[in-house]
Amino acid sequence: MPSVSDGFGSRQPVRLSGSNTCPPVLRLPPFNSRRQNPPDGSMQVDFSNETVGVEPKSFLSVVGFWTIGAEGDNKFLVVDGRRWKQGQPAANVADKARAIYGERYAEFLDNVQAYAYFPYAVAQGIDDFRGGEISFRFKPVAGRIDQGAGILFNLKPNGDYLLVRANALENNLVLFKYEKGKRSSVEWIRDTPTPSGQWQDLKVRISGAKVEGYLNGKLYLTHTLPTPVSGKIGVWSKADRVVYFDDYRVVPAPQG
Repeated sequence: MPSVSDGFGSRQPVRLSGSNTCPPVLRLPPFNSRRQNPPDGSMQVDFSNETVGVEPKSFLSVVGFWTIGAEGDNKFLVVDGRRWKQGQPAANVADKARAIYGERYAEFLDNVQAYAYFPYAVAQGIDDFRGGEISFRFKPVAGRIDQGAGILFNLKPNGDYLLVRANALENNLVLFKYEKGKRSSVEWIRDTPTPSGQWQDLKVRISGAKVEGYLNGKLYLTHTLPTPVSGKIGVWSKADRVVYFDDYRVVPAPQG
């Protein structure tokens, strides 16, 4: 299972391992990440104790092919869209849906199929994120249709969710809504430099219904939703892209 670290490490040339075969069917025991207990209650997953070439233990892959890769001695999460096929959920998706939402998994699966063009994985151990910050480092590597990465949040038992995503091919930052099997843009910010082949930082800050989107430390997006955020969280991708994710961090809002 993943470990917790205090900060972000340096990056070395990329090395991936694994085959082109589908990942093995997973057993899904309860996941408990090792966490520090700093004053802000933050949690950071750096994938250092994961196994290269197989699906992660720290995230449940719902749509697409998500595995662990490495650069030097550092491990990270990889979504490989080169193996993507339209309408294809991840392996063993019914068991994963049951692990995420228990007896409501059938309702969740209905929307998984509707959103199968958009790979995503759900973070384990966080049942209901209502406010604070979610961030990660990402590196767009390849993709002719799309090259970017998204922070998924507000994931509901019926499969609806929100996300903020950056895109290296379009240089924009967008807040998207996925609801009742349809995708729509909520807020669209252009001219947000997102170089391909470089490690970058993406962050959302949520306070009630207010959503802020940051790219490489700069605030670009601010939007107020109709209702407060509440739900599971994760990472998101699209179609044929290959993207690396690292240093997934969650900082909950102060209580009281």
